[in-house]
Amino acid sequence: MALREMFWLRRGFYRWLIPAAFVLPAWLFVGWIVFGANPLSLLWVLLSAPIVLVGQLILTLLIRARGTARAERAVSWTDVALIGGWNVLIIALGVFSNPWWWALFALTVVVGVAALWGVLAQLWREARPVGAILRTPDGVGYVPAPAEPRASRTDAEVIVIRENGAGPAS
Repeated sequence: MALREMFWLRRGFYRWLIPAAFVLPAWLFVGWIVFGANPLSLLWVLLSAPIVLVGQLILTLLIRARGTARAERAVSWTDVALIGGWNVLIIALGVFSNPWWWALFALTVVVGVAALWGVLAQLWREARPVGAILRTPDGVGYVPAPAEPRASRTDAEVIVIRENGAGPAS
């Protein structure tokens, strides 16, 4: 199946971003209860759940700030990979399996930072101006008007008419 045919996945992920900000931290609490993690793990849940909530909301707002995401109402494939991977790692953290929990926690932090960096890079790429920005002496920036083609300037004919008998202008 071609990536263009899987547009529904990008659009569905776009809709998932806001609910994920509330579902994923809740999953950490539920996972702590269901999998019978030790009481010390509750400290990590209490520390990481607000970070997941705020981080997911920040990623969501940065994605929705991009013009392409708003126009298509879909995220990019880079967003699906980075944020989707981060969400899967958060779900895996909620299992609280002791042998690999710390390594998974470290990987989750790294992928979360990479997701933030990737979203910021995409936003920056879309937000920067395409043409050159010039500045006035006062420091105000402006985009110059496109230059007219040279052919249209040479086609114009100028006729000068002078009056005879008129005195010098005073």
